[in-house]
Amino acid sequence: MSDEVKKLYRNPRDKRIAGVCSGIADYLSVDVTVVRILFLIALLCFGTGLGIYLIIWLLAPEKA
Repeated sequence: MSDEVKKLYRNPRDKRIAGVCSGIADYLSVDVTVVRILFLIALLCFGTGLGIYLIIWLLAPEKA
């Protein structure tokens, strides 16, 4: 097992707005399209997607 600690970063190389969805996809090792669709569903159905996105945008550092 690796002793490396996973951290959530915004990905500036694969971003549409702020790199939040891309960073989450990297962290979870899933396709970025899946994360973007889930955020869109959360935005349209529950209204929470935008709030969560903004919080992560403010708190997660950009990966160097």
